[in-house]
Order: sequence, then C-alpha cells, then structure tokens
Amino acid sequence: MTTHKTIAIGGDHAGFTYKQALVQFLLDEGYTVKDFGTDTPDSVDYPDFAHPLADAVERGEFDKGILICGSANGVAITANKHQGIRAAICWLEELAALARQHNDANVACIPARFIDIETAKSIVNTFLTTDFEGGRHATRVGKISC
Repeated sequence: MTTHKTIAIGGDHAGFTYKQALVQFLLDEGYTVKDFGTDTPDSVDYPDFAHPLADAVERGEFDKGILICGSANGVAITANKHQGIRAAICWLEELAALARQHNDANVACIPARFIDIETAKSIVNTFLTTDFEGGRHATRVGKISC
C-alpha cells in the first residue's frame, strides 16, 4: 500500500465546509496539503478551482488531488478535460478503492451534498492509500487518453 503524501485540494461553495474539514484531517494524518480554494462559502464557479488543481496534479506537483462540490459532477467533468487527469466521483469507500485499483484515478471527486463528513474522510483515506493494480487494468487505462 502506497501512501501519497502531497495532496492538492479544492472545491466550490457547496464543498467549502467539507474541504475545510478534509484539509485538517489530511494535515492530522501527516500529509502536505495545498488548498486551491475556494476560501469562502459564497457562490463561486467550480472550474476556477478545478482547472488549477488539475493542472498542478497533471504536472506532477502533487501526488493526488481531491475536489469537492455539491454533486461532484461539475468538478469531475472539469478535471477530466485535462489529458493527464483521471478524476473519479467517489461517494462510497468501495468506489474510491476501485477508482485507484482499476482506473489509476489521480483525483477523487467528493459529493458534499450526498454524504456525511465521516464518509468523506473514509473515502479520502481509501483513495490515498490504495494502489493501482496494473496488469490488464494498465492496458485499459492506456487507452483512455485521446
């Protein structure tokens, strides 16, 4: 099991409270964290935070990324516009594990309006401590980019 230690995190107004709690959770677990915003619960546009985070993960500045919005759809769609990003919507711990094991996902997208904060913490922990299985999955992942 590999633990990814440098984490980029960001989200919109709907994910603000969860993002704040997850930043503290990650720091308490010994991760280095960069918060890409938002810094307020006031309404914002999620691409303004998802794109910079995806750029940084894609460039290898961070081991993994976490994005949080209300449904996780908007941030996942935005992040997945980047060729080097495989963003997965994770609302269950099992989905986070499969996103890593089978898809080598490098950004977890959390739906703050549909799960509780303890579930979000479990999802993040699973996502960051689960390895990619490679093998037949590597062949499939290699076919994703256009």
